[in-house]
Amino acid sequence: MAASVGEGAREHEILMSLAAAGRVMIKDLATRFGVSEVTVRKALDALARRSLVRRIRGGAVALDSVDEGAFNLRLRLERETKLSLAIAASKLVHDGDTLAIDSSTSCYFLAQQILDRRNLVVVTNGMRTATLFMEHSNAMVLMPGGALRRSSGSMVGQFADVLQGRGRIDKGFFGVKSLSIELGLLELSSEEAEAKRYLAAACENTYALFSSTKIGQLGLHSFALAASVTALYTDTNVEAGFLDAWKSLGVEVNTIAPLGNRRHATVEVEQQ
Repeated sequence: MAASVGEGAREHEILMSLAAAGRVMIKDLATRFGVSEVTVRKALDALARRSLVRRIRGGAVALDSVDEGAFNLRLRLERETKLSLAIAASKLVHDGDTLAIDSSTSCYFLAQQILDRRNLVVVTNGMRTATLFMEHSNAMVLMPGGALRRSSGSMVGQFADVLQGRGRIDKGFFGVKSLSIELGLLELSSEEAEAKRYLAAACENTYALFSSTKIGQLGLHSFALAASVTALYTDTNVEAGFLDAWKSLGVEVNTIAPLGNRRHATVEVEQQ
């Protein structure tokens, strides 16, 4: 039987499975997570009450289509944690900065927090992020171009020629699928990793925003080596061993308590 995982990680995996396949079954999930079918049923019922899934007999289906709905699903997943990380990381951004912001939902939350900054230059491969800045800020928005990847709402492709020789980007903000000391920041999609690799290579400082549930997940393609990362922003559920490993490389790790229902509460940042 598979090892049991925490509630937050279990919900994350359920929603990611729905984004990929459109349907999950209670019996399969119980075996996968090493828990009872009653536990899975309660988890699906909780997700349904939050309008994240639609319950069917023996399982659940995604509310949105697989391709177009994946971003919206991820945007609702771990919302309080992502908002907390975004508020904390937004303190790094000042008027006149030049930024790289990827297409992740974590960085979309960050974008929402810095719309009042004046005269930003934002380089992004995220369609939603670009539209957000265009409609609600005075930022100059640059998109490297490429092919549209619908599931992430991102532009992917060969960005090297677009960014090379045009100056450095002050700060780059990235979400991750996973991360490790050996391979650094990771993505599951090779296309997404390639796009992020070009963005990260142009940045003076690289920051990763991610929930602790991402630690230990499968990530196939590296886009930034651990030694090139300036700082990590994650939640307080991160394990001490993870903190020590990254600190040993000189990487700053900031742990932030999720806001919960206190949407406008002050975020406490503990630098590790």
